[in-house]
Amino acid sequence: MSLAPFPEEPITPDPVREVPGTLLTQSWLDLAFLHWAVDPAVVAPLLPAGTVPDTHDGRTYVGLVAFRMYRVGWFKVPGIPYLGTFPETNVRLYSVDRQGRRGVVFRSLEASRLLPVAVARSAFRLPYMWARMAIHRDAGTISYSSSRRWPGPRGAHCRFTVRIGEPIREPTSLEHFLTARWGMHNAYFGRAVYLPNAHPRWPLHRAELLHLDDELVAAAGLPSPPGPPVSVLYSPGVPVRFGRPARPGGLPTP
Repeated sequence: MSLAPFPEEPITPDPVREVPGTLLTQSWLDLAFLHWAVDPAVVAPLLPAGTVPDTHDGRTYVGLVAFRMYRVGWFKVPGIPYLGTFPETNVRLYSVDRQGRRGVVFRSLEASRLLPVAVARSAFRLPYMWARMAIHRDAGTISYSSSRRWPGPRGAHCRFTVRIGEPIREPTSLEHFLTARWGMHNAYFGRAVYLPNAHPRWPLHRAELLHLDDELVAAAGLPSPPGPPVSVLYSPGVPVRFGRPARPGGLPTP
């Protein structure tokens, strides 16, 4: 599904554009990616104006992604060790805009630090939620747990465990589509904005889902997944840099 007149960017494991300047730096560590295929018509009403569902072979996806946020920093200031380091779990959709820029749209982002949640909600209008969270590693498995504190629905939870498998030497086009996303679409005070990012190529592993008990997808306004995810991946992580947000026309905001 396309929004003419611009063709969609290629799906590539490396950044598709230069990201001038630096707004934010951070690292994403110990990530687990769970994905379910859905009809694009189901998620289209949930996307910001000026975007439509991004598709792969006619299907779009709902992602449940858990990880450890590490040392969030502003501009070129070194990342903060305590307030900038915390578990996070997000529910996300896949989008493309009129400039052909592929991105993600976050329906919810759980985080265990209240101050970053408050700043992200007020300054960036992102749907961050304060939650009680933990990540536990045991031999070849990793477990994630989250229970929402504020805002509601209070107690909405997610708990799952994956077994980490072998490294993926050649990811499929779908695996690149689900992980190599070089920006975020969001609505900011009624205006659509695009926040670009850049990071090294993902080191991906196969993973096996051992257990899942989730309420976050439904709490994000999406149908509960009808069965197991069609894709389960793990990554030890990457350092990430965000540039300045851009308007729909592609120009940075002042």
